[in-house]
Amino acid sequence: MRRRQVVQAGSSGLLGMSLPQLLQAQATPEPAPPRKAKAVILLFMWGGPAQMDTWDMKPNAPAEVRGEFKPISTSVPGIQICEHFPLLAERTDQLAIIRSMTHTDVNHTSATHYLLTGKSPPASPDLRNDWPHMGAVLAKLGRGQGALPPFISMRPKLENTVPRFVEQSHGQFAGWLGPTWDPLTIDSDPEKPDYRVGDMHLLHGLNDLRLDRRQSLLGQLEQKLETLEGSDSVTAMNQHYSKAFELLASAVGREAFDLTREPQTVRDRYGRHPHGQSVLQARRLVERGVPLVTVFWPNDGIKNVSVYWDTHSRNFIDHRDRLMPPADQAFSALLDDLGERGLLDETLVIWTGEFGRTPKIGQRNSDAGAGADGRDHWPNCFTSVLAGGGVRGGQVYGSSDQHAAYPASNAVNPVDLTATVYELLGVPSDLELTDNLGRPLVVCPGQPIHSLIS
Repeated sequence: MRRRQVVQAGSSGLLGMSLPQLLQAQATPEPAPPRKAKAVILLFMWGGPAQMDTWDMKPNAPAEVRGEFKPISTSVPGIQICEHFPLLAERTDQLAIIRSMTHTDVNHTSATHYLLTGKSPPASPDLRNDWPHMGAVLAKLGRGQGALPPFISMRPKLENTVPRFVEQSHGQFAGWLGPTWDPLTIDSDPEKPDYRVGDMHLLHGLNDLRLDRRQSLLGQLEQKLETLEGSDSVTAMNQHYSKAFELLASAVGREAFDLTREPQTVRDRYGRHPHGQSVLQARRLVERGVPLVTVFWPNDGIKNVSVYWDTHSRNFIDHRDRLMPPADQAFSALLDDLGERGLLDETLVIWTGEFGRTPKIGQRNSDAGAGADGRDHWPNCFTSVLAGGGVRGGQVYGSSDQHAAYPASNAVNPVDLTATVYELLGVPSDLELTDNLGRPLVVCPGQPIHSLIS
């Protein structure tokens, strides 16, 4: 058998589980510089929310720009947001709303790279040439402890999920840092009664003693393989198996993904929908020491409507009925829950999409275009929101012009937002990591926005 076949056999036959190939190893923790945030929950609104229909209302603009929604006052005098974010309006004193985000990429799958890594996407379609996701950098630095992986992504695949978002979006993984630092990706729907993460439970008849014996046998096999053929991939896979065994043997690991342990009232509070339950899962993970969890917005499986937040048509119907209510419910529940548990001050929450939408309804700005009731892709100006983790709430940073088309003040590029996140996490601004060609690269050469930090 070839080495690859032997490793695959170890995954399916020797272990009796598929979890190891999903997990990543953690480096030995190193002393971390002082930091305000210990963990990050990144709520990523795949598709691109319309800035002027959510966080950056333009009530005095022409009808074809301002749209159908009305602004409402918030808990902070002078700050207004959309009427369909009523719960978040009550919690705006905890939010830092950045209304001047900007970049130039109109493509979903490559624009995602900007927001997850801070860097422009590479020309290569190979995801291994991407810059590493912020979670992969934290994993490489040894953040996190215990059995749980340091970097986890929730991206529920539902009935009508569009593959190019889930499978092709750049920046989701460790890129040139290598597969060792990739996230544990959870594609199961946490709303479902049969929600499971990989094969988290031991198979029938596989007790702890037999698990120990299999781990010992696997260790001997991997040692011989490495002797026969020195390979980084073998070493990485060996680390993945070790982490899998640790997770399976850990009570903390087993119960972390069991949402039935949450009171029904808590689950209802987040919302009985895939996004709400994914956000609840993220809270359970950071509470148990996971440094970064990305929660990607799912395609909710409704046929004949715009997918994700990609509202080329039905912009107002979908924002009002399908998108904003669950986003409002889950984000506000997370803020309350983290606050009640004493975790908000040390957990940074980020709400963003990869770009915004065109100022004018029906305006064309990409190959996809827009219908008479839709908005096309628009990266020139959009909104990202921060809360907790050392962020000063109750503020708007930057502004857009009268049509929410371009930044009018304090333009923020994704690299500067990422630099701000790293600053809050205590990651040195001059941090260099070595890429897959052996070149030392500064991970994030942006400038932190210090006025966002309390």
